[in-house]
Amino acid sequence: MKTPSSSLITLLPEDVIIDILARVQRCDYPTLSLVSKHFRSIVESSEIYARRSLLGCTENCLYVVLYDTETRHERLYILRQIGNRNRNRQLLLLSSLPAMHYCRSFFAVGPRIYMFGGNPKDITLSIDCRSHTVQTLPSMPVPMSNTIAGIIEGRIYVIGDYESKKVMLVFNTETQMWEHEIVKIDTELRSMWKWSYGCVVMADKLYMRDDKHSFIYVNACVVDDVLYYHDTDENKIKAYNPKQKCWSVVKGLEDLFLDRTIVSMTVSYGKKLVLFLPKRFSLKICCAEISVETHRGEIWGKVEWCAHVLTGVTLYWNNKALAVVV
Repeated sequence: MKTPSSSLITLLPEDVIIDILARVQRCDYPTLSLVSKHFRSIVESSEIYARRSLLGCTENCLYVVLYDTETRHERLYILRQIGNRNRNRQLLLLSSLPAMHYCRSFFAVGPRIYMFGGNPKDITLSIDCRSHTVQTLPSMPVPMSNTIAGIIEGRIYVIGDYESKKVMLVFNTETQMWEHEIVKIDTELRSMWKWSYGCVVMADKLYMRDDKHSFIYVNACVVDDVLYYHDTDENKIKAYNPKQKCWSVVKGLEDLFLDRTIVSMTVSYGKKLVLFLPKRFSLKICCAEISVETHRGEIWGKVEWCAHVLTGVTLYWNNKALAVVV
């Protein structure tokens, strides 16, 4: 039997119910959806996320794209806190989303993840992370391969190969349409996509590298217009300040890198860094959240938490980590 207290909230006006549930942490929404069909429809609606935005209750959620070597498809995982312990977090497979063919570029804009390139080469998709549904977007104006991309002020700049030339297309995330102009890139770029060097955005400028003219950084991210990446050769996190035009080593993280690794992923998470890296010989993925601050011209890092978040032998996981605002 329902007790008066358990059914009391359902007697409130719909706007009040939405206002209450909008203040609940998003990680509790799967549990709320089990309470009733009414609650499930609310937590899956666009109204509750609009209210969360108005109330300032939005959260950064971490997603990771992992490639399964057995099925040869990519799957999307979400990093969720399990229980009340801050360190108890796991990467959970979003089984409601279909397996995807290999995509070259992934980008998070607001509550959506955009995917460009792959098979077919001009595939363009978006995932709404509020409802975990997939939407097919307009095809690229021209078919491009070997794409990399960066986002500046709501526009995704996609650079790739077209008819043996490198060109750039622009996707407007507000209109959900491609802009008509095709920009030809005159600068010579050699093997820019070898080893997934990619590109980053700092101070509204795109930075990319080829295999000859720039320092190697893989799976880098930017926090407050400073680039961070894990140098797996030296097993240190390095930082590049575009204003000072110099590299430095982030200090205070020596204990984090006791086990050497050959692959890693770094993602900006609010004003912090999150680093994903495997533990040698254990078939486990470790995740660490790191805060950074500058003291007397030196950048220091502090590990806020560190834990194993996934175990799996068939996952080639060095793909992409994304921070999504919901």
